[in-house]
Amino acid sequence: MEIDLTPKLAKQVYGGNGGSYHAWCPNELPMLRQGNIGAAKLALEKNGFALPHYCDSARVAYVLQGSGVAGIVLPEKEEKVVAIKKGDGIALPFGVVTWWYNKEDTELVVLFLGDTSKGHKAGEFTNFFLTGANGIFTGFSTEFVSRAWDLDENTVKTLVGKQTGKGIVKLDANAKLPEPKKEHRDGMAFNCEEAPLDVDIKNGGRVVLLNTKNLPLVGEVGCGADLVRLDGKAMCSPGFSCDSALQVTYIVRGSGRAQIVGPDGKRVLEITVKAGNLFIVPRFYVVSKIADPDGLAWFSIITTPNPIFTHLAGSIGTWKSLSPSVLEAAFNVPSDVEKQFRSKRANEAIFFPPPN
Repeated sequence: MEIDLTPKLAKQVYGGNGGSYHAWCPNELPMLRQGNIGAAKLALEKNGFALPHYCDSARVAYVLQGSGVAGIVLPEKEEKVVAIKKGDGIALPFGVVTWWYNKEDTELVVLFLGDTSKGHKAGEFTNFFLTGANGIFTGFSTEFVSRAWDLDENTVKTLVGKQTGKGIVKLDANAKLPEPKKEHRDGMAFNCEEAPLDVDIKNGGRVVLLNTKNLPLVGEVGCGADLVRLDGKAMCSPGFSCDSALQVTYIVRGSGRAQIVGPDGKRVLEITVKAGNLFIVPRFYVVSKIADPDGLAWFSIITTPNPIFTHLAGSIGTWKSLSPSVLEAAFNVPSDVEKQFRSKRANEAIFFPPPN
């Protein structure tokens, strides 16, 4: 049975005055379930506060817009209060408790991508809230909570029942939450827009990798990531992940055309992608993109901490490594055609500027 790879937009799951939480549904994007990948977005308005919670899956968070504060508590560790801004990548391993707050006028939007293979539902994140109308302690009897917290039952009823919001609330403008500490960013967040470029092709594109070298916690999450910015009308070389990883791509900005080719040379997807779209490239399938005139940027996770890609065009393409006689036999062409083929893109790798 063919899998629908068509890019999809997220749909709101819950929200209120403080903001909203959106997710991609495996029923609409079947590759999420098949690949055990979860994808969601948190959007907080000014003074929006995402209540403390933990997730059943390890995730990579990426700040798409705005700035704010994240509280992060790793298992058996002290709370880290981290200033976050557009371009930040954050690794969130299993068991981490987080809260998120926006005190600025600009909406804070955070993307979450991760592996759901150990979660409750394939292709979906399940969040467990510590407080609020759907907080886990609302399910325990007053007696159990009273014994656990060593408090009288009246105080327990106040603590458990006072917060009537679910998931996201709007705080009073005078609310005082912990101020972020500069040293808390170390090892917790990595800004992909300000980092040194791992690839920089003039009039082509740029890449910043998020891996265990610049953010060691990525190793605990099990997913690497990258931010790719393609210049107007430039092309990203056809390529595939050669370590059996899935590539999950969120279009951050701009638009362009994408093609994915699978077994037997069958083109399984040809579509225009735009900001907000999410699509998944199956294992070993080959993908390529061409940006529209305004350019194209995307953030991807790859389901391995330090992914390796094989490119099928350009100076580092696999073709350049094969012997001339092998190419002549494989393509069934004379040597002059092979030489012309080999000479092209001799000084261009991964990204190709638009034709003159």
